[in-house]
Amino acid sequence: MAKWTPKHEAPEPLEGPVVATITGGTILWFVLFLVQVPFYGWFAERDLGWWVWTCLAGGGLGIIGIWYVRKRDAAIKRAEADAEARRRK
Repeated sequence: MAKWTPKHEAPEPLEGPVVATITGGTILWFVLFLVQVPFYGWFAERDLGWWVWTCLAGGGLGIIGIWYVRKRDAAIKRAEADAEARRRK
């Protein structure tokens, strides 16, 4: 059995509006939570109460995600600015 070696370079990762995507997803999780809260009794009777709490957890983790991607985006921009400053010297 031969060791596998790649035949070509891996492509660059796709960069998009990451902060907007995570923010939109977080808002969606919170909206889903708020829509389901009035029906919590219905969910609980059917042993599906975890659906409501999953939406709340998704929103909470989304808040952490927003913080993370904003810091990441700022670090990338700082690195690009430093690289540009070094090229100018």
